[in-house]
Amino acid sequence: MTPAVLVLRGPVVKDAVAGLCAEVRALLEGGAAGVVVCDVAGIGPPGLAVVDLLARLELAARRAGGRIRLRGPDPALRSLLLLVGLRFQVEGEIEEREPALGVEEEVEPGQPAV
Repeated sequence: MTPAVLVLRGPVVKDAVAGLCAEVRALLEGGAAGVVVCDVAGIGPPGLAVVDLLARLELAARRAGGRIRLRGPDPALRSLLLLVGLRFQVEGEIEEREPALGVEEEVEPGQPAV
């Protein structure tokens, strides 16, 4: 199933946040494969208003049983998100996960285990 796409345009205004959160919830309830792709390429310069919007969209998506994925984030936006401790899945990147418990890495014969 192909995820729904929500295109976000800048500048971000507080009055639009509630409506965008409702739109994310509606897209997930409409069967958007548990993911809504947020196209942020045209959102404008990154700032705390953008960070706040994305955090609220992720919270709304999680409450609806899904997640958001970013498409086309500016490198400065990605850096800002990491700086404030928010990690989002970015379209085209593999998701980083912890290795399964009990899995050990193989070593060459004769080398000590680490």
